[in-house]
Amino acid sequence: MTLLVTGSAGFIGSCFVRQHFEHSDEPVVSLDALTYAGHLSTLGNVLQNPNHTFVHASIGDVDQVRAILETHTPRAILNFAAESHVDRSILGPSAFIETNVVGTYRLLECAREFWNKLQGTEKAGFRFLHVSTDEVYGTLAAGDAPFSETNRYEPNSPYSASKAASDHLVRAWHHTYGMPVLTTNCSNNYGPYHFPEKLIPLCIMNALAGKPLPVYGDGQQIRDWLFVEDHTRGIRSVLENGAIGETYNIGGWNEKANLDVVNLICKLLDELRPRADGVSYATQIAFVTDRPGHDRRYAIDARKIERELGWKPAETFETGIRKTVQWYLANQAWVAEVTAGR
Repeated sequence: MTLLVTGSAGFIGSCFVRQHFEHSDEPVVSLDALTYAGHLSTLGNVLQNPNHTFVHASIGDVDQVRAILETHTPRAILNFAAESHVDRSILGPSAFIETNVVGTYRLLECAREFWNKLQGTEKAGFRFLHVSTDEVYGTLAAGDAPFSETNRYEPNSPYSASKAASDHLVRAWHHTYGMPVLTTNCSNNYGPYHFPEKLIPLCIMNALAGKPLPVYGDGQQIRDWLFVEDHTRGIRSVLENGAIGETYNIGGWNEKANLDVVNLICKLLDELRPRADGVSYATQIAFVTDRPGHDRRYAIDARKIERELGWKPAETFETGIRKTVQWYLANQAWVAEVTAGR
């Protein structure tokens, strides 16, 4: 019994792998292209685990993926691999199309070829789990109900459009070929080992460096925040007990405006690592020109996964953000390592 985890050196994929080995000795083969946001250091002690095998390759490398499947015969493929930063997708959408759309297609085809060769219980038990985002659903007005699994897709950025396309491919491979797929759509993740280009780690590190804390527009864009370890627990639940062909939304029930998030980070830093001059980090907040086509609000209705699989988040935003700030304060060397030269 083995798992193949793609995107394993990224933020969410590495958390899944680390958490997996806290609960199981089942072997994991992890695959990552090690682009700018993928770093082996995110896997921590897992790299020394004899039940872990790392392969440096992209999900679009058909020969490498086929070799892994033939050699290790995994019972499941978990696809975390993705380009995921909206700003980068606006500046350069081609990488997002190549990884998120073409890469997912090639991975699906390798998986289908492999699955078709399996027999009996191995074939019946095989799963392809695709990890996606709430951004495929578009944006919500202030009074709208949170996104459910039945919301129509209305992606508004090159990133979310590429993820929407990958979701549709996964769905089509199930309905056309019978592939035993599962899809999860999550809200905004945060927590340890997050590459510091995203809002929370960027603000923590900029604050400590005495730099401005950039806030888009009026800062009232609302996001539902999900602690990454809660997210990966949810993925484990879907993998083991989810119904084939189904989609499960995984959210934190923590809607916060971006400006409120930044202010809370400043408050925690004022407490845990106060500035030498005694001034609040909040004085470093700087409003910047809004992102083109910036979605106003995301929110996830996570009742289906709680009702059917018994999962719900363990962390509130207040407990999770404190753990996150404390981790970055204790691991500034990791940030320096992964951002060196960029």
